[in-house]
Amino acid sequence: MTDTLVRDAMVPDPTSLQESATAQEAGRELSDPDVRAVLVCADGGALVGVVTRKTLVREVVAAGLDPRATQLRAIAEPPAYTLEAGMPLDEAFQLVESRDLERVPVVEDGKLVGILSRAVVQRRLAEDEPPPPESDLGD
Repeated sequence: MTDTLVRDAMVPDPTSLQESATAQEAGRELSDPDVRAVLVCADGGALVGVVTRKTLVREVVAAGLDPRATQLRAIAEPPAYTLEAGMPLDEAFQLVESRDLERVPVVEDGKLVGILSRAVVQRRLAEDEPPPPESDLGD
């Protein structure tokens, strides 16, 4: 498992929009119950932030802004954590566990390349564990 990297376990191409996209477009993506966050990227693919349902309510609805005119660059929150694609998976798992994170954006050279899910890492680690040694009880 020590040779396994974050890029080997990440989900590539997570839900993302350009920073020039609108809050309404983010809302459309977030209306899918399986999508918990929209990652916001600059034109070159650099990760700029994250927009969640909570972000939309607080920054757009409660503030009385027009979701069709509000660009994501104005409301995206910087990601709390990111992981490098080349980081060893066991190190990434320790970070995810210690910070109690469910999903973390994965970057390579500053560009968004995927997302790492705690559940996927746990499954991957379980698959990589050697089976317990069989006990020799003798007859």
